[in-house]
Amino acid sequence: MPQIKSAIKRVKTQDATRKHKAAQMNELRTAVKKFKAAVAAGEKDASKLRLEAESALDKAVSRGLIHKNKASRDKSRLAKLAK
Repeated sequence: MPQIKSAIKRVKTQDATRKHKAAQMNELRTAVKKFKAAVAAGEKDASKLRLEAESALDKAVSRGLIHKNKASRDKSRLAKLAK
């Protein structure tokens, strides 16, 4: 455990940030999983879910959670699945 006051505060801040980012990543993964499940089931609203998943990927990039190239690659793979 840190002894210095500023280090103690950093630990608290890091924990809060880690939890917040983990929640945002879970939202992203859930959106992608919903789309993949809809495609596998052959549902008609899969295109709507694809847009939601792509939006979640774009938001993750703007929040600094994932790299823009990874988002682009993932969106490309989602589009390929949708065909």
